[in-house]
Amino acid sequence: MKILVFGKDGQLGKAFQEELDERTSALLAKPIIQYVGRPECDLANEEALNQLLNRLQPQLIINASAYTAVDRAETESDLAFAINSRAPEIMAQYAVDHDATFLHYSTDYVFDGEKYGFYLEGDLRNPLGVYGKSKADGEEAIARVFAGTRGNDQYAIFRTSWVYGDGGNFIRTILRLAKEREELKIINDQFGVPTSANWLAQVSLNLVLDEDARLRKFASGIYHAVSAGETTWHGLACLTAQAAIDAGVALKVTPDAIKPILTIEYPLPALRPMNSRMSTDKLYQAFAGRGDVSELQYLNQPWDKAVRSYVTNLAKDGLI
Repeated sequence: MKILVFGKDGQLGKAFQEELDERTSALLAKPIIQYVGRPECDLANEEALNQLLNRLQPQLIINASAYTAVDRAETESDLAFAINSRAPEIMAQYAVDHDATFLHYSTDYVFDGEKYGFYLEGDLRNPLGVYGKSKADGEEAIARVFAGTRGNDQYAIFRTSWVYGDGGNFIRTILRLAKEREELKIINDQFGVPTSANWLAQVSLNLVLDEDARLRKFASGIYHAVSAGETTWHGLACLTAQAAIDAGVALKVTPDAIKPILTIEYPLPALRPMNSRMSTDKLYQAFAGRGDVSELQYLNQPWDKAVRSYVTNLAKDGLI
């Protein structure tokens, strides 16, 4: 089997490299895996993308790439839509035409954040900014391409939130600032779930591949994929600082010196959803049908436990 992973230099792309290498290292019949970044293929170039797909002929396409500059998207809408909407549509069309499986990653930003409680996969999309609109448009394009197909092609769109991994992210920013400043002010009225890129990659592969790295059958559609629980940016910042201190890292700021503020006190070019909580019941049921208890336990990994582990490992590796 041939697997093609887009976004090799991003947090999720790096997580897929780690997970796939680990899963396939002991296999006698190893899949052929190609990792592609912007130097290999500019996703805004439709011709280049089509040529790459036709040349590599993958049976599994994993699109871990995206335009994620939320604020810059307000002035770079054409580029955001090219990468977040048109490129996934081209990948989906290739999958349909060649009976391939397609995995794509979306975001809580497709919602306006006004719902009370947890969002479901079928809830109305109503993005607030260009970034969210481009991701919502990509979701719709993929579903439209796959609508009515009856071949071996299948797809999953994983909506996730507040991703962290090997690269720049909110947690690493907080750790850097906590070593420089004696006080931080962090937003405390936006709710969501921090999600590990490695956890997301592993959950995705558990859904679509068996233990021999062969494709499984699954129900195509959108799945919410986030860790268990909920918090705010302020709650995440406080836990991050405490985890670093517990790991022996010297910080100028303590959790008590991280002050909560309202969103209106920290204006940004693009609006953010105030509520980014998403129900994972659909994904849970997809795994529950297999009867694998370990998969269900991993799916329900608490966000705070995962963040503590992430920060502890950063400290061990001297990255704080």
